[in-house]
Amino acid sequence: MNPNERPERGEEKPKAPEAPTAAEAPEAAEVPKPSEARAGEAGESAPEGVLASPEAGTGSGGAPDGRRRLLDALWPPRVTRAQLVVALLLACLGFGLAIQVSSTSEGSALRGARQEDLVRILDELDDRTQRLEDEKARLEKQRSELESSSDQAEEARRQTQEKERQLGILAGTVAAQGPGITLTVTDPVGAVESDMLLDAIQELRAAGAEAIQVDGVRVVADTYFTGGGEDMRIDGTQVTAPYVFKVIGKPEDLEPALNIPGGVVQTLEKEQATATVERSAKIVVDALRPAKRPDYARSSSQ
Repeated sequence: MNPNERPERGEEKPKAPEAPTAAEAPEAAEVPKPSEARAGEAGESAPEGVLASPEAGTGSGGAPDGRRRLLDALWPPRVTRAQLVVALLLACLGFGLAIQVSSTSEGSALRGARQEDLVRILDELDDRTQRLEDEKARLEKQRSELESSSDQAEEARRQTQEKERQLGILAGTVAAQGPGITLTVTDPVGAVESDMLLDAIQELRAAGAEAIQVDGVRVVADTYFTGGGEDMRIDGTQVTAPYVFKVIGKPEDLEPALNIPGGVVQTLEKEQATATVERSAKIVVDALRPAKRPDYARSSSQ
């Protein structure tokens, strides 16, 4: 039909197509949300039915393993003030225990001694105390005699002479005799050293020895020992084994002093030497030393 031609009467004009209604309109495609779109993109390669893990894509080294967590927990150390105080107290306690052990170990020799040895040591201490008391009483008696004597000058002269004899004995310028002991030290293997003989002299002096002679050499305050074995010397004089000590003093004090645990006799026995002690009511010490006049010291009474 020509569009310019009018339709004939009775003919109906064709109707224009009607707009589709809301009910008939096709459903509009929903616009995916950004988060859903990203999830879909990320999960395109995942097989159907497998959910994406929240930690997916972080890699195998993202979470620390057990050893790493343990190391992080232990280092660097986290020390609190309370822990520091406890550590300081424990250190002080350990130091105190160490001092206690050191101080108690000094008396280990006496703790290990037998009962009879301890009794002998106590008796020796009592004897030393008694000697000091006797010396004190003697000096007090001399003072009282000087104060009460009618002839104080004569009494003073007598005491001076007595004191001179006593000092002569100590200095080795005069002979002496009295009760005491004889100590004989044999040395078959030549193992005795000079310090062992010196220890014997010191023990005897501590026990109250008043005069000592070793192999014809008078022992005084400045006596010295050198060498050892076959070249033992006392004040420069050579002496040989057996070494014979003549000692004047109280035998009941001298002999126990040599036999105490760890003393002279036991020390010599460890060196395969022997020491024998004999008591005697009369010991003669006749070795003399020349009197020496001091070069500088003078009596303060002059």
